[in-house]
Amino acid sequence: MAAIKKLGRPTDERLAVLRNQATTLLWTGKLETTLEKAKAVRSYAEKLLTLAINSYEDTVKVTKESVNAKGEKVKREVLNDGPKKLAARRKIMSYVYDLQEQRKPKESITAYKARIEGISHPLVEKIFNVYAPKYAERAKEVGQAGGYTRIVKLGQRRGDASEMAIVELV
Repeated sequence: MAAIKKLGRPTDERLAVLRNQATTLLWTGKLETTLEKAKAVRSYAEKLLTLAINSYEDTVKVTKESVNAKGEKVKREVLNDGPKKLAARRKIMSYVYDLQEQRKPKESITAYKARIEGISHPLVEKIFNVYAPKYAERAKEVGQAGGYTRIVKLGQRRGDASEMAIVELV
């Protein structure tokens, strides 16, 4: 087994850096960092994406009763996470930071509230609703799983000559 890159930091700091950079990568789709950190973040992020891809279709249809404005009981069908997807969701939530959706420029408060209604963890929702179906479809077409990220080398940084790279989602 290959040696784990320590990145010149104690364990708690190293894990915090990886968690922060993986969160940024999954939220924005792109991240500029040093080459060593890029290689470490790629591994971290790909494991999270694989977990989401393997469990994103596990849903259960449940009938719930609720009271409407007139005081009548109404039955409605709701899609809940199955046990496999729920476990994966909780594990991903423990490995990334919880980001909140930002208000877009010139977006009214009511439009913003309507857009984020019902979404308590936007990054996790993005992973399961955008990335997982996209990469599952890609795996069927290409015939291989993995390879969700790409590292592009940029050259040396001016101040300390560290090798810089961009990590991006494919």
